[in-house]
Amino acid sequence: MSVRAKYDVVIAGGGILGCYVAYFLKQRNPAIDVAVIEADPTYEYASTVRASGGARRLFSCPENIAMSSFSIERIKNFSTEMAAGDSPAAIDWVEQGYLFIVSGVKAMRLLEENAHVQRSLGADIQLLDREGLKHLLPSMHVADLDGAAYSPGDGWCDPNSFLQGTRKKAGSLGVEFISDRVAGFTNTGGRIAGTILAGGATVKADSFVNAAGPWAAQVSAMAGMCLPVSPLRRFEHYFTGHRRIEPLPYVKDLNRLAFRSEGQGFSGGLVNSDEPRGFNFDVDHGYFDKVVWPALAHRFPTAFEGVKCHRTWSGLYEQCELDGNPIIGNWTGNHENFYVVAGFSGHGMMHAPAAGRGIAELIDKGRFETIDLSRMGYERVLKHAPYRERGIL
Repeated sequence: MSVRAKYDVVIAGGGILGCYVAYFLKQRNPAIDVAVIEADPTYEYASTVRASGGARRLFSCPENIAMSSFSIERIKNFSTEMAAGDSPAAIDWVEQGYLFIVSGVKAMRLLEENAHVQRSLGADIQLLDREGLKHLLPSMHVADLDGAAYSPGDGWCDPNSFLQGTRKKAGSLGVEFISDRVAGFTNTGGRIAGTILAGGATVKADSFVNAAGPWAAQVSAMAGMCLPVSPLRRFEHYFTGHRRIEPLPYVKDLNRLAFRSEGQGFSGGLVNSDEPRGFNFDVDHGYFDKVVWPALAHRFPTAFEGVKCHRTWSGLYEQCELDGNPIIGNWTGNHENFYVVAGFSGHGMMHAPAAGRGIAELIDKGRFETIDLSRMGYERVLKHAPYRERGIL
């Protein structure tokens, strides 16, 4: 497909976030011309296809809870809502819940406070004490735990199908996907005027969106914007235990151990928050035995005293170094037609529908019309005013 000289909106990044921005723009205005610039149409290194696929309401910030609720409903209805023509969009949603386990009085108090906020926004949250945990999951070692928050309506999906289905739907609505890389921007009168592509073309537009995931800081830097987003390598593992246990929800703890049932085995890992930042996709095949297995064996000794890791792969979080929350909005007071939707710190897939809708609202109407995401804007970066989750990772 030849690249046109002018579009209404150009989006840098064709992952799940860029696709959802494009989709909602076309939903709101079918006549709008939208181009998505994606350097790797195979998505070999895209964060979405290397993700675990989880979607949960267990957050403390109201915006994140509201985004999750909206997104989960979209994921649950994905097969019909995102069908292109007569072909349903299979996504393999598994509604088996999320379980956030903690130790200590202070941590339990935070879970209780968070549950109050979550319930006020319509989330079904159950607070469990140690006995309740043991009743829910008899195989779990709970002696060192004080309780948990359980959200039975949460779950996970197949992230690759999620991405491919969204891209296909956006394309069916007329979104153009351009296989190229953003190499720079031109500006006129305090606004971004054009995108310079690595292939040599310059594409003009009225609005530009940075949805480049782990590469978002590099894209913003080309526009003169400092974005505190860094690539953080993390590993995902598929493994089996030597004994069958009850079906698991997505289990998470404060040490960033996170895993769930997957077919006849399990999928998950333990994120090293101190991992050096950078575009590193190398796999440490000893990481599972050194770090993940001891945590699994401690928490579920019956199943994981003996465990076999069948596969390990790496992916990148787009880590927001300011506060771990995403940056969603435009560059107010500077290039105001330059929008950012990045820095989700591992939550990009689950929040993509809501965040994509929010950016589409901003571009179309100049304001958030449904979920008010103003506190997630770039202004907090300029003011160095972190907006963090409380007691939740």
